[in-house]
Amino acid sequence: MRRITTAALTAATLLVVGGYYGVADALDIVPGPLTITGAGRPAAFPTAASLDGAAGATAAPYDSSAPMPDAGAVAGYASALAADPRVAGASTAVSVVDVTTGRQIAGVSSGTPLTPASTNKLLTAWAALRTLGADHTLSTRTVLSEAPGGTPTVTIIGSGDVLMAEDKGDPNAVIGRAGLGDLARSTAERLKAQGITSVAVALDDTLFPEDQKWSSDWEDGNQSFVAPIQPIMINVRAHESARSYPADPANDAVQAFSKHLQAAGITVSGVSRGRAVDGATDLASVSSAPLVDVLGVSLKASDNTMTEVEGRLVAAAAGKPTTFAGATEAVAAQLAADGISMEGVTLKDCSGLAKGNKIPARLLTDILLRAAGPDGGTAGRALIADLPVAALDGTLNDRLVSQAGAGTVRAKTGSLDQTASLAGTVVTANGRLLVFSVIIDGFPSGGLSSARAAMDEDFMVPLAGS
Repeated sequence: MRRITTAALTAATLLVVGGYYGVADALDIVPGPLTITGAGRPAAFPTAASLDGAAGATAAPYDSSAPMPDAGAVAGYASALAADPRVAGASTAVSVVDVTTGRQIAGVSSGTPLTPASTNKLLTAWAALRTLGADHTLSTRTVLSEAPGGTPTVTIIGSGDVLMAEDKGDPNAVIGRAGLGDLARSTAERLKAQGITSVAVALDDTLFPEDQKWSSDWEDGNQSFVAPIQPIMINVRAHESARSYPADPANDAVQAFSKHLQAAGITVSGVSRGRAVDGATDLASVSSAPLVDVLGVSLKASDNTMTEVEGRLVAAAAGKPTTFAGATEAVAAQLAADGISMEGVTLKDCSGLAKGNKIPARLLTDILLRAAGPDGGTAGRALIADLPVAALDGTLNDRLVSQAGAGTVRAKTGSLDQTASLAGTVVTANGRLLVFSVIIDGFPSGGLSSARAAMDEDFMVPLAGS
């Protein structure tokens, strides 16, 4: 788990040291001056653990006296991008804001609602951190109900953990922190202590409605980028590379649990689905990694399933239906409660898979400015720290390599067949900390790679080098 001293938590946690980018984050990493290694990639950041106890003393505020980029020049970068033949026919929106002053440096169509693709995940992540808290964990538990004269039933209750290990969990991991085998063995011990050696097993996955596993707003073909939305799964990340998700991940989880329960000496007479009865006796539980760590996986990998589940958990905490509509309503309500304008926003899902999502570029910079600024708090530091780093990791691993912005851009990517987007933070070559968002929406089908290249070459590289 990420740990750091209280002094570091309360200190300014976005740093520029000697013109290089660093984030002394209370929950993630505390990079010092970056060096370039290999093919123009920044060296791996030291971990927070290696600096624990010292970071608070060495952390200095980012350089608020560094020169701000020329507004006309930045607007020129945006104009060059919009005019690039590689994005012909598309709508291009840009928003760039200075973190120190909150001043908008450039805003080109920044109030125009466009399809955000996966930069939509920033809305969900912020709402989850603010609603649930960075330290929030998910407890998958078992309960026992006994029928007079009948076979007792052990019910496993899904709570939203979709990164579970099939057998033994790893207390030092994020993926696989909680293990179904561990849960089964602990359950078996409790059962044996009560003299019970034979049970029926039930799965309670009613946290999310059965008829809300898929969104009708997802275009044909996009379903291959997401698993059915259910509240318990064995490591959903294991299926992404093959783009082949289980048809019923929750059932796979309960079957694994039953197998391990039998291996632990408990006879299982059958497996079914059913809501846990009121008054059932608690048996055992296993817990996920904290939300801040889970978001570090879902944001860096741009995992659609995880993000949709995170949105459902926001809805549950807010007392709203755990449906697509309930989740987007809960996310929007949290943003509005935080004073972030939702004017012009249409949300069809939490992950950004639906083309029907429409948000203005300025909404993304509004969230990022709040997160990166002095009032961002733990939620803000967590959000910024969990973003991919250019030329280093996540979905930015292969972007801006050997170019300005390598290691100095932290941002969420967005990619659909006709949409490319990017939103995050950048420290300019002069040491100024900015937040930015770029959305290119409506280029010809098949033009995603060209649109990304145009975005990086026309806008991101000159902005980072300014």
